[in-house]
Amino acid sequence: MSSPTSLNIAIQMDPPKGINPEKDSTYALGLEAQKRGHTLTYYNADSLSLKNGILTANCAALTFHDDKTNHCDLGSFSHKDLREFDIILMRNDFNDPMSYTAMTHMLDHLKTKTLVLNDPTGTRESPEKMLITHFPDLAPKTLITRDLDAIKAFASELGDLIIKPLNGFGGMGVYHITEDDDNLSSVYEMLCALHTEPFVVQQYIPEIKKGDKRIIVVEGEPIAAILRVPPQKSARANLAVGGTAEIGDITDRDRQICARLKPELVKRGLVFVGLDVIGDYVTEINPKSPTGLQHITKMQNIKCEETIWGAYEARYKAFKNAA
Repeated sequence: MSSPTSLNIAIQMDPPKGINPEKDSTYALGLEAQKRGHTLTYYNADSLSLKNGILTANCAALTFHDDKTNHCDLGSFSHKDLREFDIILMRNDFNDPMSYTAMTHMLDHLKTKTLVLNDPTGTRESPEKMLITHFPDLAPKTLITRDLDAIKAFASELGDLIIKPLNGFGGMGVYHITEDDDNLSSVYEMLCALHTEPFVVQQYIPEIKKGDKRIIVVEGEPIAAILRVPPQKSARANLAVGGTAEIGDITDRDRQICARLKPELVKRGLVFVGLDVIGDYVTEINPKSPTGLQHITKMQNIKCEETIWGAYEARYKAFKNAA
């Protein structure tokens, strides 16, 4: 598919030669961009420099190949003014919220010249585990705190619960505490030693045994889904920690959820997000660097990247018309 306008795209991501071309969603997005006639450039967020209001980065021309044994080429690096680009895709994840906050504030300087997707302000203000707290009826019963007494009272109310760090990702640091579990205080002490922010304490949803659904949502509309099924005797379904991928169905409840969330996602400039649903409840909304595109293509022959790029191009057209 070709686009009516060839766009100059910069991708902020981990080093391209180190990605897994069998699974990486940024790779799928890059190949689709090239099919549409767009040119790609790579830079790492660590190379960002803001000087007198001008944001630059150490950039290299990037070409993705539809060849898993030789998936990309990089040109030579040079510092470029990021206002030269039409669109910047933020496709790197950060476990350090302070670094992520600083990086998005730097990218905010581009707002009148270059379209950044997802929107850096909207992304910064929408942490994965916090955005859904504005829609409490769509989420499991949730407590966010560092207060052990509050956590114990919540556990007494709920019985089984999940406790996890506010800024964790990939299933790291997620603990299932059962009603008769004596380890709550020990888990709390360990989390306190590792994390300075509050913790997320949520009602345990038994449907996790059937899987944690990742829904690909584009401009508030559900496009496709995969079901991440946890190993036996585990409450963590993330593929990075041993979960297995199965085809996910988009239910009427999923569509109702997305209809509720759509106005807020669109307003915040969150064009492409990953919605995590267990049973009837949303546990997280991931706006940073959602994954799962290649799993969906292999299992369902749905190329979400085509829909995503259609949305990106529409956003760019609106951006230029508003300038």
